[in-house]
Amino acid sequence: MSTLNPALNTAFKAARRAGDMMMRAAQNLPAIKVDSKAFNDFVSDVDRQAEAIIVDILQEAYPHHAILTEETGQIGKKNADFTWIIDPLDGTSNYLHGHPQYAISIALMEKGVLKEALVYAPERNDLYTASRGQGALLNDRRIRVSNRIELNQCLIGTGFPVVNQTMMDTYLAILKDFLSKTAGARREGAASLDLCALAAGRFDGFFEFNLKPWDIAAGALIVQEAGGIVTDMQGEQTWLDTGNIVAANPKILVQMLKTIKQYV
Repeated sequence: MSTLNPALNTAFKAARRAGDMMMRAAQNLPAIKVDSKAFNDFVSDVDRQAEAIIVDILQEAYPHHAILTEETGQIGKKNADFTWIIDPLDGTSNYLHGHPQYAISIALMEKGVLKEALVYAPERNDLYTASRGQGALLNDRRIRVSNRIELNQCLIGTGFPVVNQTMMDTYLAILKDFLSKTAGARREGAASLDLCALAAGRFDGFFEFNLKPWDIAAGALIVQEAGGIVTDMQGEQTWLDTGNIVAANPKILVQMLKTIKQYV
């Protein structure tokens, strides 16, 4: 992609190579070895291979950067000036069932601030990117969050807290409330792509509990650069640490938080 800066170009090289491997492996899904990390939390050989591909390319280009990945965890110094945050396969369950809603998510953080973001969906060949202060793109086309101002017109993206179910009752109460106030809700199984759908105006809002940094780092920056706001359930900025996230355009975010705060 000729418009990408060097960091994003390297990330795209890594994502494209990992995505090509995923597409080949998807031709014989029953042959993929799958392990269970926890209830409803799976890891496959494809996750591990994709992570190895991405880490190798990033380390070759940026040997002094730290890396935080879903499968391996922390690589390099925890408080390094630069840290890559990687989900090599967001939507593993979708992928293993032949459902094309999955993606590779890569973000670069500098001194605690998200600076670069890339989400790549191999089956659709869709590339979402953002650089702080420079806007968000889908396949070189600028994207913006929707301009809807009334919650009852909105389509909301979400995800069930199925791995850690401590918030399930609270989540279901919030979801029930939103279903009575909106045009509907969708659960598609890959938070990075849900956030990108919000950035592109396909969703008008998004909320979820108990996510990990690699689930949301890249997608959140893409939302912010598309004109959206990202907060936690109290409207604060702890979402990357807590994994509790709400995102929307400014007017819809206020209305979503008003609903959510009744339950948390």
